[in-house]
Amino acid sequence: MSARRLNWPHIVACLLVAVTAVLLCFGALVTTYEAAMAVPDWPATYGHNMFLFPWADWFWGPWDLFLEHGHRLLGAVVGLLSLVLAAVVWRGGQRSAVRSLAVAAVLLVVVQGLLGGMRVVLDDKTIAKVHACTGPLFFAVATAIATLTRRGTSGSDAAVRDELLSPPQPRAVAAAVGAAALVIAAYVQLVAGAQLRHLDAAVGPTTFRWLIGFHVAGAVVVTALVGLLAWVNGGAASPARRWSWLLAGLVVCQIVLGCGAWVVAWGLPSGLLPESWRLSEAIQARSAAGAAVVTGHVVLGMLILGGAVVLWLVSGGLRGASQAGTDGLRAARRAGVFA
Repeated sequence: MSARRLNWPHIVACLLVAVTAVLLCFGALVTTYEAAMAVPDWPATYGHNMFLFPWADWFWGPWDLFLEHGHRLLGAVVGLLSLVLAAVVWRGGQRSAVRSLAVAAVLLVVVQGLLGGMRVVLDDKTIAKVHACTGPLFFAVATAIATLTRRGTSGSDAAVRDELLSPPQPRAVAAAVGAAALVIAAYVQLVAGAQLRHLDAAVGPTTFRWLIGFHVAGAVVVTALVGLLAWVNGGAASPARRWSWLLAGLVVCQIVLGCGAWVVAWGLPSGLLPESWRLSEAIQARSAAGAAVVTGHVVLGMLILGGAVVLWLVSGGLRGASQAGTDGLRAARRAGVFA
């Protein structure tokens, strides 16, 4: 294939999604092992330029240092890829929505880097909570760009306008609305999980119960939405159907991991088993198996968010948003808002 025919925006976007997924894994492990302060300075690493820190001291050093410094290096790679993606998107004649998302990705990665640095400099758990919420948001944006650039969308603004002339089918509207609701619910779940992952020692039992109840209720909402979408898209085009069933499988795995994460972090619920059978938080939470369960639960939640974004787009969500915007513009013109 000629180099001129390669879809560079899509290639770079997919690479960005892959590296971001690894970055999120490192970030989740940093929280699991409480390694955020393993490197006490920023943007330097123990006085060294971050990129010139001795490789052997990092790779063969303490586990906490490996995680935190690796997290920083991966963040820098993601930032560089975001800039490259913005450049190829703007030079490649992509549709306006893709260009806007590329700019949003650059802004988000800058904000995320600053939040990560402030978390270290100020040693503030509140900043850590915000940092944990913006990471999945960036991943969702990167996933959307990768999806929208999949087939090369040069000059596609006209095609989108042509699509708006044909009214969508009620079932397609329901699928798009349901997928949009799933994106929101999946992101709210990650925000709720971030609050539980960065619990302050001063949090009282009542607040803890409310946080847990909200997170469990969110899991019920996400599960119900995924089940509904699997039913609605049962007879739809293959991409929507495939993504619906993939998300259903991920949610089942997530429920299992969620139960495991509960046991690892807080032991078995009181009264279910004798007190002597309860698991030890200190031993389990920092063991390899315990860390894998807790971290896997976080990462899988982010993958569910990314999958929900893809499902929304393949279900015509962007077309529906454009339709809503067009209808609003027409209504405003009829009302005399515009000359």
